Order: sequence, then structure tokens, then C-alpha cells
Amino acid sequence: MKTTPRISAPASTPRLNVRRDAVANRDALLRAAQAVLASDPHASLDTIARAAGLSRRALYGHFPDRDSLLRAVIAGGAQRFNRIADLTGDPDPRIALAHLAVRLWQEASIVRASANIALDDAHVADTVRALSPLRRRVRQLTREGVELGVFRRDIAPPLLAVLVEETARVTLRSPDLSADGAAPVVVRVVLSVVGLSWIEQVAVISEHAELAVALTATTP
Repeated sequence: MKTTPRISAPASTPRLNVRRDAVANRDALLRAAQAVLASDPHASLDTIARAAGLSRRALYGHFPDRDSLLRAVIAGGAQRFNRIADLTGDPDPRIALAHLAVRLWQEASIVRASANIALDDAHVADTVRALSPLRRRVRQLTREGVELGVFRRDIAPPLLAVLVEETARVTLRSPDLSADGAAPVVVRVVLSVVGLSWIEQVAVISEHAELAVALTATTP
């Protein structure tokens, strides 16, 4: 009697599983580095590895030294900053800047990590390049706001852009900024810098439902 050959289930592919584990471990290390460096710019590789739930040896399997890990964190930040810059497209500079502040708060840990990494002279240039899309967008918005007469005119737009950047950076890095109600604080501080009174800020936010929703729903 002729028998039908049994079709076996595909054998597992150990190499594929190893590759997936490697990708997961690398992602875990980058997330841990971002979180740890956001609070401690001098954190050791041991501290980062422990935060990722991995050994120092596992970390070295992905990053041969601390500099390579920091560069990877900076590169990840650059991608997020590019996305933030691309998403701020409202024709009203006030609303665009407010949305920019909300999205920065959503990425607070990577902003803090990038700022802390920049404290190391060896990584200043890399960090500046990572922030360049975001900085260009801030300069564009301040120029448009001044030209439209909705931002203060007593300060030149380039300097106003610097003040917005520095104020946002300091606010986002503040240890006193808690998750509850933080996004509205960041937005109000930034809008105050460009010249809006608190009464004007309330009016602008109340007139744009999507911004009001974003402010009440945003968590880092």
C-alpha cells in the first residue's frame, strides 16, 4: 500500500531567533541608555546594562565602547527630532509652536539625554547636528510669528529663537516638572517667551480644540 509521506512542520531557525534576541537586546540597551543618561550624564556602562536587564558583556556585544553607545543614542534622538519638526505644520505660528512644545514633552527623556550628552565636548558636534531639524523649525516659526505680528517684535527673530530653545530645554530638564500637568506648563512657558500673555494663551488654546485635547491627554 502506498503511503503518503508525512510533511513535517518547518524546523525552528535558531539563527533567526538569535538575531531577534540581538535586536531586542540592542533596543533595550538604547532605551535604558536614554532613560539613565536623562538623569545622569556620567552614568557608567554597568549602570546602563543593569537598567536594560543585561550584563556588561552583553552590552559590549552591541557597543564596543561608551562613545559608540552615546552616538547611537544621539542618532535615535535625531530621528525623533526630525519627526517632531515635520509634524509642526499649522499655519498659525502660535499653534505650531504650542504643538512643538507638546511633542517635545512627549520625548522629554531623549531631549534630556541629548542635552546631557552634549555636556561632553566630544559629542557636542553630533548633538548639534541631531538637533538641527528642530532648531530650523523653531527659527522658522519665530520669524513667521514676528512677521505676522503675533510674536513680540522687540527682540530679533534669531535671538528669540535661541531664547525659545534654551527656555524649553531648561524647562524640559527640570527635575521639578512632574508628569501631571507638565505639557501645559511647557507650552505656557514657551508661548510666554514669544510674547503672549497668559490671557492670550488661554484664548489661543481654547480656540483650537485639537491643541486643548493634546494638552490634556499628553504623557511623557
